[in-house]
Amino acid sequence: MGHQHSHSHDTDNQSDRKLGLAVFINVLLTVAQVVGGVVSGSLSLIADALHNLSDAAAIFIALIARKIGGKPADERYHFGYKRAEILATLLNSTTLIIIGGFLIIEAIESYFNPTPIDGWIVVWVAALALVIDIGTAILTFHAGAKNSMNIRAAFIHNISDAMASIVVIVAGSLIILYQWYIVDLIATILISAYVIYHGVLLLIESCKILMQAAPDDFDRNEVSAALCKQFAIKQVHSLKAWQLDDNQTCCELVLTPFAELVLADVKNYLHDEFAIEHCIIERRE
Repeated sequence: MGHQHSHSHDTDNQSDRKLGLAVFINVLLTVAQVVGGVVSGSLSLIADALHNLSDAAAIFIALIARKIGGKPADERYHFGYKRAEILATLLNSTTLIIIGGFLIIEAIESYFNPTPIDGWIVVWVAALALVIDIGTAILTFHAGAKNSMNIRAAFIHNISDAMASIVVIVAGSLIILYQWYIVDLIATILISAYVIYHGVLLLIESCKILMQAAPDDFDRNEVSAALCKQFAIKQVHSLKAWQLDDNQTCCELVLTPFAELVLADVKNYLHDEFAIEHCIIERRE
C-alpha cells in the first residue's frame, strides 16, 4: 500500500509540474501578445492576450485550490476543503465576465476612434500563440483532463485559445490583403463574447453548488421510487440532495421501512446507482 501511495504522490507532482509549466508559458505568451497588440494597434490581439492571461490565472488558481481541496477535514471544517475549487471557479468565472465586457467596450471605442493596424505583426504573433496554445492544451490534457473536471475545463479553455488565435490570424490576413480594419473589431467582439459565455456558464455552475442545489440530473421522485422498489420501504418522507463539490453528491434521507432494514445496503445502493457519495439516513417508525 505504501508503494501505491508513493506512486500516486509522484503522479500528482508530475501533473502539478505540467500545470505549472502551462501557466508559465501562457504568461510569457500574454506578454508577447500585449506587446504585439500595442505595437501593431490590434485590439483583437490584446483581447486574445487577456484571454490567455485569464486561462493562466485559472490554471494557477485551480492548481492552488486542488492542493487546498486535498486537505482532510478538521475541527473547523468538518466537511473538509473540497469547495476551495468551487470558490476558485467562482473567482475565475467572474474575472472572465469582467474582462470580456471590458474588451467589448474597448472594441466599440476603438471602432469610433480607429488607428492603423500592422497586419503582419498580428499574424505572426497570433501564429506563435496558436503553437503555444496547442502545446499548453497537450500539457493540461496529460495533467489529468480525463479524470478531473477542473483540469478538463482548463484543457477546453486552451482549445478555445487556439480557436481564438485562428480568428486573429484570419483578421490579420484580411487586414493585409484588403485593409478591412473592421474585422479586428469583429474578431475582438467574437472572442469577448466567447469568454463571457463560458464565464457565465462557470458562474452558474459554481453558484448552484454553493447554494447547495441538487445535481442537474438528480430526480428526487425517481430515486424515491427506486428505493421503495429495491427495499422494503413503506414511505420516503424526505430526500434532500446537494453537491459538496463538482464530483461529490450528498443526501439526507428520511424513511419508514416495512421491516428491519440494513442501512448500509441502502447507502451502497445509492452510491452504485445514483453516484451519491455520502448519505445520512433517518428511520421513522
